[in-house]
Amino acid sequence: MKAEILSLLRNSGEYISGQEICERFGVSRTAVWKAVKQLKEEGYQIDAVQNKGYRMTDSSDVLNEEELKSRMKTKWAGQNVKYFDRTGSTNIDAKKFAAAGVPHGTLVVADNQENGRGRRGRSWQSPAGSNVYFTIVLRPVFEPDKASMLTLVMALSVTEAIENDCGIRAEIKWPNDIVINKKKICGILTEMEISLESNDIQFVVIGVGINTNQTEFPEEMKEMAGSLLSEGGKKISRAGIIAKVMECFEKNYEVFAEKKDLSLMMEAYNAALVNKDRQVRVLDPKGEYTGTAKGINEKGELLVQKKDGKIEEVYAGEVSVRGLYSYV
Repeated sequence: MKAEILSLLRNSGEYISGQEICERFGVSRTAVWKAVKQLKEEGYQIDAVQNKGYRMTDSSDVLNEEELKSRMKTKWAGQNVKYFDRTGSTNIDAKKFAAAGVPHGTLVVADNQENGRGRRGRSWQSPAGSNVYFTIVLRPVFEPDKASMLTLVMALSVTEAIENDCGIRAEIKWPNDIVINKKKICGILTEMEISLESNDIQFVVIGVGINTNQTEFPEEMKEMAGSLLSEGGKKISRAGIIAKVMECFEKNYEVFAEKKDLSLMMEAYNAALVNKDRQVRVLDPKGEYTGTAKGINEKGELLVQKKDGKIEEVYAGEVSVRGLYSYV
């Protein structure tokens, strides 16, 4: 019931009588009073005025299961929430939950990760109280070779959520980094489990880390890392941005599932691509080369035009793409 009361108070902005809350949820005044008391103890600022009722004055940046559930406006993405104050890795947790049978769309969220990971096993800084760390469990019904494109689906969803929820222009550094003002504010890690018997996908987990309200960064990262607060100038509700990402991802995932490729999202993705029509350096184990990024194709590969005019289709895998003189 706390999640329902939270949603009611947040969306109203005005005083709501205890009697109205009782009638809406079919509970006693005592139950309402206890729920509001618990919410206050968790950090919510709620005015209680005799003969007027309750009004939320500030939700601050509370992050917990009830706050997340109270903000979800989706059909399946994030409807089942597993929240931790502290964990090793939301991706590892999500894989355990997936193996145990949790439903499609289950969302694992943590305030702090002790062993956050990025691509190729790189560590991801995960301090408590300021950023967003979550992983969604998916149970796709398509071939395993399509799963890598889900990273790009999530990247587009995060940029859309940031722009819709925060009013900040976000861009994508292919394939899975989100940047604002050329500073990385988000990384995405997709992992898949395949059945050895049938070679079908058992589940996919997509982990997302968004620097949200962080203001200080390690010395070695200051030039390339930023946050929604540092680049946008205002503090962001972490639960709010998670809920908005879920909305955007649910919409984009369903579009992707129609054709099982990115043909219906190419235009939007390319419009957000920070390297589009710029020179890039492709760090391929087979040999480094430079060219001009022309956007992605329907398979999510980056099209890079070399000096001789030849178009290379770059698959994410072990290849990195960077700007000629900087991270982007």
